[in-house]
Amino acid sequence: MLTLAVNQRDAKESLETLRKNGQVPAVFYGPKEEATPIAIDERVFDKIWREAGETTIVNLTGIGDAKQTLIHDVQLHPVTDKPLHADFYVIEKGKKVTINVPLEFEGLAPAEKAGHIVVKALHEVEIEVAPAELPHHLIVDLSTLADVGDHITASQIKLPPSAELKTGSDEIIVSITAFVEEKPLETEVKLAEVGEEKKEGEAGAEGAPAAEAETKKEG
Repeated sequence: MLTLAVNQRDAKESLETLRKNGQVPAVFYGPKEEATPIAIDERVFDKIWREAGETTIVNLTGIGDAKQTLIHDVQLHPVTDKPLHADFYVIEKGKKVTINVPLEFEGLAPAEKAGHIVVKALHEVEIEVAPAELPHHLIVDLSTLADVGDHITASQIKLPPSAELKTGSDEIIVSITAFVEEKPLETEVKLAEVGEEKKEGEAGAEGAPAAEAETKKEG
């Protein structure tokens, strides 16, 4: 389990001052936890966040009893992409959590080898699961997709033993559609033909005076 040391902070303290001192202002809360403002070392938080994402338990220490949490939301600077603020959701002991888990697509679909198109409709599914079995991601095996029309639904995704699927079981995760080569529109073809005729006409007009001149000279 990942562990993150935090400090409780005064809610009236300037957030800009904290950030200038290399701290990320944050808050933790939960069903049985009051919202509590905290501060975290920016470099340490950035490392933990990139490793944990929003689906891995992070153990907060330094504020009394350690608290098992999920990083619920991170606000980023629009230019530097540095974390400006973070929310931690405290998991209630003995309770399952409902969370969106990202999907990771693996393998190559035989249908794609044949030149068809793999259409990925969903990139995450919602599940309810015991905190100890929280997956970082769920695998979608594309190697089963052999023909046009083949698809994988949410119900076919392998879940942890304690997990219950909240996304509709018949929701299509990924499917195969036929590759159709686009043909030029009829108007585009006609415009192209008109353009060619115009070029030929201009070439003929340009050559006419020269031909007349040659004829007169010979006469």
